[in-house]
Amino acid sequence: MEILSFMKDYYETHDENNRFTSKHGAVEYLTTMRYIEKYLKPGMRILEIGAGTGRYSHALAQKGYPVDAVELIEHNIEVFRQNTLENEPVTITQGNATDLSAFKDNTYDITLLLGPMYHLFTEEEKLKALSEAVRVTKRGGIVYVAYCMCDATVLSFAFMRGEIHNVLEKNMLDPETFKTFSRPQDVFVMHRKEDIDALRAHLPVTQLHYIATDALTHYIRQTVDEMDEKTYALYLKYHFSVCERLDMTGFSNHTLDIFRKDE
Repeated sequence: MEILSFMKDYYETHDENNRFTSKHGAVEYLTTMRYIEKYLKPGMRILEIGAGTGRYSHALAQKGYPVDAVELIEHNIEVFRQNTLENEPVTITQGNATDLSAFKDNTYDITLLLGPMYHLFTEEEKLKALSEAVRVTKRGGIVYVAYCMCDATVLSFAFMRGEIHNVLEKNMLDPETFKTFSRPQDVFVMHRKEDIDALRAHLPVTQLHYIATDALTHYIRQTVDEMDEKTYALYLKYHFSVCERLDMTGFSNHTLDIFRKDE
């Protein structure tokens, strides 16, 4: 599988484990956790698909929730295991988001799909991953799906880094609509809200929230990182107050689609 080679190269050379440690990076993590905790109840079982190095899995397990995690990349699994505390109620297995045949139907109260949609290049793969996540979730359970967004990439990479002409010459961008085209060597797949809505429409679910998990944070990352704690707390309060506004979601680097599996 060609994409697997590119993914291995990426995750072995990028510090995924510390992606959320800066103030600007933590906004995505804190926003996602805020919405997970909104639906958590004692005794709930959690599955994280594409768990990476386990930042979410470990945080939830350390709160006492039993977590099963699935991750594709061996390097990430090694770091995940290194980060596991003694007696932490968490498991990690190697697996692919498009095939969760090792997991039974209607098993988990909360299912997290916070990475796989970044790396699935065909509609068939995307729908398979989403369908598998829904299948293993209990009726009435909650599924969280994260996406990388098209327009943030056009602005922050193509224009802000001066790559726009190179991107157009490589046919990675529609010159009229500015919709991106990703190839396996690009590692990441970008979406727009209409793409996400179209995928969800195939599923027996009801949408609860659509969130800009970092909104405009990455455009002002230096400003955010230089904030004192009092100002940063105010920035987070502001961000949480606007992250569901549709006029704020289009330019977010990451979004989170949250839905409930129909009864």
